[in-house]
Formats: sequence, C-alpha cells, structure tokens
Amino acid sequence: MFTCILLAIDGSTHSEIATRYACDLANRYQARVYVLYAYAPIPEWVGYSESSALIARRTQAGEEILDKAIATLREAGVEAEPELMEGPAAEAILAVARTLECDLIVMASRGRGQMKELLLGSVSHKVVSHAPCPVLITR
Repeated sequence: MFTCILLAIDGSTHSEIATRYACDLANRYQARVYVLYAYAPIPEWVGYSESSALIARRTQAGEEILDKAIATLREAGVEAEPELMEGPAAEAILAVARTLECDLIVMASRGRGQMKELLLGSVSHKVVSHAPCPVLITR
C-alpha cells in the first residue's frame, strides 16, 4: 500500500511519536522513509556574515535532529534518508511530498512553534489541506 513515506519532524517529543508510527508503517509495507526537517528562513535584513552563522547553526541543529530520527528508523530495519531544507515547514513538506511522489505524509499534530501556529495557522492544517497524498497526524 505505501512505498514512500515522508516523515516531517521538528525535534519535539510529538515528532518522536510520529517517528514511531512511520517506523511501524514502513516495516509493515517495506516502505522507504524520507525524514524532513525544515528550518525557518533567514530574514533578508540580516547581514551576510550574520546570516552565514545563523544558517550554520540551524543546519547543525537540523542535522542532529535528523540523525536521531534516522538512527531510530535504521535500527528498526527501515530504509531511511534525511532531507534538510530551509523554508516554511508546510511549504517544504508539500514540496518534498510532491517531488518524491510520496504515498503518505506522517507528522505530529503540533511541535515547537505552538504560539506561532496560533497566530499564523497550523502547519498540519496547511499540509492536510494541500497534500498530494494521505496525511497521518499523530498526537
């Protein structure tokens, strides 16, 4: 049923639950899992030297979060690949899902940006509304 699963994570405990669901589904269907971490874009008004340092910190943090999820999946025998992107989370998730032609998106109902989501609309709501495939929202 599923051959390509996109797991969207943000390093929260909710993302760890989503990782367990993706792991179980991937094992059941022998699916490959792409694990996506999207970090916030750097504002244009930030100077070049400052933006380079910010990007370095954000990519390092993203790689650490991805490494943990990838290790969990691979220890369970799941074929998993990391995807690290700069950009708004919902747009990144939708773009990767379309590009990789994913059969399923797995993500948590909420993550680290709860106040921001209250003001701007939830990432999970945007993904569910525009996804090219089914979306599993975990709690």
